[in-house]
Amino acid sequence: MARRKNNIGKIIILLFLIIILVLAGLMWFDYLGVIQAKKIFAPVYKLFGLQVQTTQASTSSTPLEADLDNDRFLKRLESLDVRTEELNKRETEIAQAEALSQQTAQELEDRRIAQEEREQSFNNIVSRYESRQTNVETNVANLNNMPPQNAVDILVAMDDQDIIDILRMADEVAQAQGGVSLASTWLMMMPPERAAQIQRKMLSKPTTTPTESATN
Repeated sequence: MARRKNNIGKIIILLFLIIILVLAGLMWFDYLGVIQAKKIFAPVYKLFGLQVQTTQASTSSTPLEADLDNDRFLKRLESLDVRTEELNKRETEIAQAEALSQQTAQELEDRRIAQEEREQSFNNIVSRYESRQTNVETNVANLNNMPPQNAVDILVAMDDQDIIDILRMADEVAQAQGGVSLASTWLMMMPPERAAQIQRKMLSKPTTTPTESATN
């Protein structure tokens, strides 16, 4: 019976020691700021002359982690802002490059069209020149086959440039065929003033360009 009483007493003493150790540990962790139990242990702090910690210490794990998370979040926001500015700048540069590219492409297209128009115009001129040359050759052949006076009557009714082209073609055909050109004979049989005018123009323009022939 006495042994049971002694065991019960020991158990009670151990329980008190455990409670005291737990309370002491809680007080110590609360004092360090690891846990929050200030309201419960405020009278005990005052009993031992300790100042109650009313703010979270920098050593507290939860506030520290919160601060770190907040810093990381702010840094991410700053990084996103910088990235957004870079993307906006890049988008502006791309838009400007596309506009410049479209402008250059339009200029090249305009140049291509202008070049094609020039080529077409030149081809038309050459075609008209070749057609005129054929007509001149035909006229020379017809004039060579008729009496000189009849040929002169026809030439006098023509423009000066047409007469010049026919006289030159007559010389070229006679030279190619090894014959005698009637150009000088036609020229001598023309009225003196008209013949002098034709000779003056032939001297001032020894040759006729395709453009001039096509225009005429």
